[in-house]
Amino acid sequence: MWVDRIDEAIAAAEQREKERQQGEERRPPTPDWIVELSIGGGARPIEVHVGGCYAAGKRQRVISREQALADGIRACIHCRPDTELGVLG
Repeated sequence: MWVDRIDEAIAAAEQREKERQQGEERRPPTPDWIVELSIGGGARPIEVHVGGCYAAGKRQRVISREQALADGIRACIHCRPDTELGVLG
């Protein structure tokens, strides 16, 4: 009886590990640049971040390098995208 329970626990743990690995393989790559957007219907760009920045809010959109270089959008002080982009400010 205990052997069956142990075998079931091992099988469940192996299944969870297999699902975790599949999730990592299927996860889309981190974008190079993102822009944080303001609240409201006319969401405006607020701040540029390096993709994967921990300080980026939930309202964000992936952008290109050219869009990240646009004037008037503040650079995040945590991930420093201006340094990554080669812009001296």
